[in-house]
Amino acid sequence: MSQYAKLPAPSPEQGLNRYLQEIRRFPMLEPEQEYMLAKRWVDHQDTDAAHQLVTSHLRLAAKIAMGYRGYGLPQAEVISEANVGLMQAVKRFDPEKGFRLATYAMWWIRASIQEYILRSWSLVKLGTTSSQKKLFFNLRKAKSRIGALEDGDLRPETVRQLANDLSVSETDVIDMNRRMAGADASLNITIGGEEGSGSWQDWLEDESADTAGAYAEQDELDTRRALLESAMDVLNERERDILTERRLSDPPLTLEELAERYGVSRERIRQIEVRAFEKLQDRMRSLAGAKGLAIPG
Repeated sequence: MSQYAKLPAPSPEQGLNRYLQEIRRFPMLEPEQEYMLAKRWVDHQDTDAAHQLVTSHLRLAAKIAMGYRGYGLPQAEVISEANVGLMQAVKRFDPEKGFRLATYAMWWIRASIQEYILRSWSLVKLGTTSSQKKLFFNLRKAKSRIGALEDGDLRPETVRQLANDLSVSETDVIDMNRRMAGADASLNITIGGEEGSGSWQDWLEDESADTAGAYAEQDELDTRRALLESAMDVLNERERDILTERRLSDPPLTLEELAERYGVSRERIRQIEVRAFEKLQDRMRSLAGAKGLAIPG
């Protein structure tokens, strides 16, 4: 898919503001446009169609990448990795499964970013199990949520709460917190040289920050989460579990893992997932309509 060489690329020299302005020129796609472009790629390997699918979602990749600013890595590189994940998503996207590319792509984007972070964090010797990776990415958010912002070791009651919230042992919380604290202390290490010198923390500023927009976006997100929680009642226990593990967990479980859990085929799990997603979408649209809100297709 060599057409991706034409994509705009973020760089420290260019500055993130300029890159973000550049990718805004690519239009968003209506559902019908997205479907037809995806069909052209799947059926005919039309690279122009694939290019349009990617460029129309560069803003999504950048937005997700901004959520990983706290790991002390150059934002331009994080966005580049997000774009790699987006390309993989477009390459594998099946428009016949009934959901939008953005829904499918977000998992590929996050996976690509997280793999990059795990490869790059030489300051932290992380384990390779899925539970350790999950703890690495969730501990910072969990601490912020309960206001556990103190430096150094956590208080025993805080450790217990975090262990319970994250479904891990207290030892795992203490160990990961110490590793991450050691890496955080190193964010002011000077990197680069000459004109390009600076510190890791220089990369953490969001040059595109829009406080009013962020609050509005968070309010909309909270509303949609509340709708999602209410709409989940339309699913039976198995559908809810499969959809949660496949679409709402980070990282998601594979079809193989769920097939083994339920003793059925991968294809059966996929069918249940698609059907559950359709039921959930219908229920959310119904609830949203009653509240005068709009839910995208």
